[in-house]
Amino acid sequence: MNISEVAKRAGLPAKTIRYYEDIGLVAPARSANGYRSFRESDLHKLAFLGRARALGFSIEDCRNLMTLYEDRGRASSDVKSIASEHLVAIDAKLAELQQMRNTLADLVSSCAGDDRPDCPILADLAAKSAS
Repeated sequence: MNISEVAKRAGLPAKTIRYYEDIGLVAPARSANGYRSFRESDLHKLAFLGRARALGFSIEDCRNLMTLYEDRGRASSDVKSIASEHLVAIDAKLAELQQMRNTLADLVSSCAGDDRPDCPILADLAAKSAS
């Protein structure tokens, strides 16, 4: 398969596939004229990487997961450890986003939103930036 076909089948942009090749996540064969020639196994790896990235795993996590995926002697605890660490990071991000939302909701509700120039939202932003 050429890059456009594998991109379509994997659901990834060709630019992303080239990047994955540049950083060593996939290694398609090269024809005599230098064109990439993707195998079914490359397509499978790219789909794997696409799904892992969609779940928010970092490139380094993807590299480690791919290594574990290809290792038939792997311990599932190694895979679970990577996924568990990522889950903790997601939970922390969710807590941070919820706090941001709560703060912004309080500011929005405290603003009259009328023709007066006084605005608690701007006042809060200015106070926080000065400290």
